[in-house]
Amino acid sequence: MKKVERINIIMRYINNRSHFTISEIMQEFSISRSTAIRDIREIEAMGMPLVAEVGRDGGYSVMNNSVLPTVRFTDNEIKALFIAFMATRNQQLPYLKSRQSLAEKLLGLISENQQDELVLLNQILLFEGTNPNNPDLLELSDLPHPILEKLIQALLLDSYLLITIKEEKEIISYPIYLLHLYREKNIWLIEGFDLKEEKRQIFPVDNLINVKPYPGKNRLSKKTILEKLNKQEEVINLVVELGPKAIAQFKKYHLLKVSISYTNPYQTTALLKTFINVNNLEELTEMINWLLFLGEDIKVKEMPEEVIERLNMRLNLYCP
Repeated sequence: MKKVERINIIMRYINNRSHFTISEIMQEFSISRSTAIRDIREIEAMGMPLVAEVGRDGGYSVMNNSVLPTVRFTDNEIKALFIAFMATRNQQLPYLKSRQSLAEKLLGLISENQQDELVLLNQILLFEGTNPNNPDLLELSDLPHPILEKLIQALLLDSYLLITIKEEKEIISYPIYLLHLYREKNIWLIEGFDLKEEKRQIFPVDNLINVKPYPGKNRLSKKTILEKLNKQEEVINLVVELGPKAIAQFKKYHLLKVSISYTNPYQTTALLKTFINVNNLEELTEMINWLLFLGEDIKVKEMPEEVIERLNMRLNLYCP
C-alpha cells in the first residue's frame, strides 16, 4: 500500500474512533512503530486535531467537533473518478448538468501534472454515444426526462408515491410503493407495487406527468408488500444451461429480471431459470430475441411450447 493511500485510510480510521493507540495502528495496518508515529505526525501536520494522552494506557484522541482534513487522492483514484465522469456522457442520467461543476472541483484538488494527464485522457478516450468531433457536446436529446430528478427527490423522502401517468388518450394516477428505478434499453422505468390493485407494475418515466407523496393513511407495510409479491411470484417455465460463450454474451447484455447461477467453480457453465409470460407478446418477443443473442452455446432444459414454436419460426426465416 502506498503512503498516500495508507495515510488516507488511517485518517478515516482515526476519525471514526474517539480513542486509539500507536499499537492499534501498527496492528491494523501492519506497519512498524516508527512508521506509525511518522504517519500520525504527518496527519497532525495536515490539520487533524489530535490530543496525546500520557501514561501506560495512553494514546491519542480526536478533539470533539473536529472536521476531517481534505482527503488526498491517489493518481489511480483521480483517473477512476475522471473516467467515470466521461463514461456518463450522453447517457440521459439525472443531475447531468452537475457533471461540469464536479469536474472543475476535482481539477481544483489535484496537481498540474495530474491535470495534464486528465486532459490527455479526455482527448484520447471516447465512449459510446460520444460525438467524436466534439466530445463535450451535450444535446437536448442527451438530457433525461425533466421529471426524473423530481422523482428521485420524492423517493428519497418516501417510497409511497402517487404518480400520474399519461396513457394514450387518458391520464391516470397510481398509488404505488416504489421498488426500483432502473434504466433499460435507454429508457428509465419505475418498478412499483400498485397499492390499489396490489400487484407489481412497470411505468415508463417518459410517460410520467407528476409525482408526489402518497397521502394514504392506511398504507400497507413494506413487509406486507414483500409478502404479497412473494406469493405472486410466477412459476419458473424456462430453464437453460449456458456454456462459456453464452455466459460471455450474458455479461454483455441481459434482461433485468433474469439472473444466472454458476454450476462449477470455474464459472464456465451456468443455469438460467426464469418465467416467460407467453400471453404477453412484447415480453415473449423480447425473450426470444435475447435467447438468439446468447447464441448456440445453450442447452434447453425446459421451455414453453409457444417459445419453441416462435423460435423455430425465427430460425426457419434464416434458413435458405
